[in-house]
Amino acid sequence: MSPRETVRLTVGQAVVRFLSVQYSERDGVERRLVPGVFGILGHGNVTGLGQALLQNELDPADGEQPLRYYGARNEQNMVHTAVGYARTANRLQTLACTASIGPGSTNMVTGAALATIDRIPVLLLPSDVFATRRPDPVLQQLENEQSLDVSVNDVFRPVSRFFDRVTRPEQLVGSLLGAMRVLTDPAETGAVTVCLPQDVQAEAADWPVELFRRRVWHVARPVPEPAALRRAADVVRSARRPVVVAGGGAVYSEASAALAAFADATGIPVLDTQAGKGALAWDHPCAAGGVGATGNDAANALAAEADVVIGVGTRYTDFTTASRTVFADPDVRFVNLNVKAFDAAKHGAEMVVADAREGLDALRESLAGYRGPADRTRRVRELVDAWSVVTDECYHRDQQPLPAQTEIFGALNELMGDEDILINAAGSMPGDLQALWRARTPVQYHLEYGFSCMGYEIPAALGAKLARPDSEVVALVGDGSYQMAPQEIATIVAEGVKVVVVVLQNHGWSSIGALSESHGSQRFATRYRLRNPETGLLDGAHVPLDLAANLRSYGIEVLEPAGTQEFRAAYRTAAGNAATTAIVVETDLYGPAPPSSAWWDVPVAEVSTLESTRTARAEYVAARDAQRHHL
Repeated sequence: MSPRETVRLTVGQAVVRFLSVQYSERDGVERRLVPGVFGILGHGNVTGLGQALLQNELDPADGEQPLRYYGARNEQNMVHTAVGYARTANRLQTLACTASIGPGSTNMVTGAALATIDRIPVLLLPSDVFATRRPDPVLQQLENEQSLDVSVNDVFRPVSRFFDRVTRPEQLVGSLLGAMRVLTDPAETGAVTVCLPQDVQAEAADWPVELFRRRVWHVARPVPEPAALRRAADVVRSARRPVVVAGGGAVYSEASAALAAFADATGIPVLDTQAGKGALAWDHPCAAGGVGATGNDAANALAAEADVVIGVGTRYTDFTTASRTVFADPDVRFVNLNVKAFDAAKHGAEMVVADAREGLDALRESLAGYRGPADRTRRVRELVDAWSVVTDECYHRDQQPLPAQTEIFGALNELMGDEDILINAAGSMPGDLQALWRARTPVQYHLEYGFSCMGYEIPAALGAKLARPDSEVVALVGDGSYQMAPQEIATIVAEGVKVVVVVLQNHGWSSIGALSESHGSQRFATRYRLRNPETGLLDGAHVPLDLAANLRSYGIEVLEPAGTQEFRAAYRTAAGNAATTAIVVETDLYGPAPPSSAWWDVPVAEVSTLESTRTARAEYVAARDAQRHHL
């Protein structure tokens, strides 16, 4: 191939052709990095990227596999779908998302924030205003009197790990290469945004053929620096009550075997975050379950006693640390193993910057001969066994007339397979699930709790199913989240993809209602009620929304079990069906929830005429005294 050989393509065609030949590699396995594009086409991209995607499907370049185009119904949802896909693929693959200018593109901002906060790679291709400014201002253009190069797409800058605007074809090469670098960097990944003005998308240029050769991006497994490893091992050896906190990095790096070997060798109990649940199987002798504000009694007791905390792939959100109260030993020290130095440095830790799998193996070797005290092993088993009794009670309450949602979780936990995927994101469910769910594999538990974005569940289920077509994928969603973003059911049906949608109907916001009540605000505005003409308040009858009828309008089968046993039968039917099936079950808005053993910092009004608020404020001030910096 001559280095001067070129091919004439539009910018849109060049983007599509480039993406179709990008691959990732880790541990010797190569995968298509961006196998598909989700999009909603409008005047900003229909004749640019839209034309390129059509041409790619009908007339792909010789020897090249076309990108699969998926038509979405909502721009935020399609980013959630890409996140669900990428997370299920352990960040080794992702999907691209394209939208028209103006509201189409800015609708993707929430999804971009979620991806970047959760450290999940997604490629966003928002359309932009005319680079030439000939028809300036065009439809949907923001006019900024101080800076004429600003567009609404600048809102992507703070929520993107990489941002660029391609105003000339010549700029595209560097932009695409930079985008791929960030997508495949486990320490830097997140939302990658390349803005494409609508006129530039259709502009042609002569591109070097070399740009469209098959390119493999190698996903690194950084190994620990020896001196850092020695320092970390010295801290762990000094510990009498150590714990491990396994975060999402332990899952994405596929470090489960290394984590189990580390626990087996050292006897150190393993606590997990929302993203890290399943990194160690729940029935491993060292597994203690979820830690923090939504964790269980066993894990939180161990955290409170710990003198050394070994964080593996965690960024220590306020839920994990119970707003910096759960690690209560006054002399507690931290050893953080993380691929990202920013996270490894948190809480004044001894830093080990490395891939989770490689770091765990190296730390285990450095600790050869070390094993935690035998009395700690007994303590772990006593605490875990006691919590297991609580879990069984929550799973099998047989509450009447309406089941607690924990009974539904128990049914799912017992009926779903090891390689099946439960997806959830917001409301009271994540709290109950982290405390109770018995994850047998790192695949099974897919909770989006970095951004806790209502409406994530259904589009993410589509993405997860595309990434793992042999897994049963269950979107577990409350009626509040369902009403925010059901649209991708239409995409699921159009693509012939099979998922199970489980909707818990409780006529309100259970999580916020309980939070409001416990903080002195009396569940104000947290129930779905009609405006009462007598009181003028939203305290009338239930809003007469028929969720089952709404779901049936998408052309899918809907089952409506009356209680827990009926739900179990309905789930077996749904799992056995070849097509998407929804299950709508009414649950008790008031729980009960599993007992809480940790705190979350939610400020209460400092002054109030309400006695409930004044009481809650006094409790808040007392609880806040336990907060501390770990230095």
